[in-house]
Amino acid sequence: MEEIEAKFLGINIDELKSKLQILGATFIGSFDYKRKAYDFPGLPLSKKHAWVRVRDEGDRVVMTYKQRLEANSETMRDGGMKEVEVVVSDFNLTDQFLLSIGMIEKFYEENKRERYVLDNVEVDIDSWPMIPPYVELEGSSWESVQSVAESLGFNWEKHLRCSTMQIYKTNGINENDYSVITFIEQIKK
Repeated sequence: MEEIEAKFLGINIDELKSKLQILGATFIGSFDYKRKAYDFPGLPLSKKHAWVRVRDEGDRVVMTYKQRLEANSETMRDGGMKEVEVVVSDFNLTDQFLLSIGMIEKFYEENKRERYVLDNVEVDIDSWPMIPPYVELEGSSWESVQSVAESLGFNWEKHLRCSTMQIYKTNGINENDYSVITFIEQIKK
């Protein structure tokens, strides 16, 4: 399944929240996420721009296979993202399962997210350790995502189709150099 998602960097959070309110967006909530990323020894998934993730979203835990399509680190305009999600019952048990089948943990991360919905498009304000916040728009079609982006005042020509790892890299940080990235601590391998 293709993930239809666009990111915009360099946002003014207060202005964005004001626009969301004026446009009648629904505030869904604030969430603290924790996640672990996995690969197999030798990193065969990484070589094809893919990974497995387990994420605790507070109200549910999701195991996901993600693969950047037509990866383009130069423009940060990948061809999109393949995503296969499965809701699982427990973060720690899923971690144990993946390690038991021979996967290795690449890193552990935490981030904060504020979610709004505007015209059936999720508008997420994401805050991550060590990098400036950004907005992520996700919907059921590129047309709906572009429409919401433009109604929020974003220049569609500046949208990115990239992973958070790519955003870290544009800030001079390689996530793979760390075993832990949280707001409290960042531990290098």
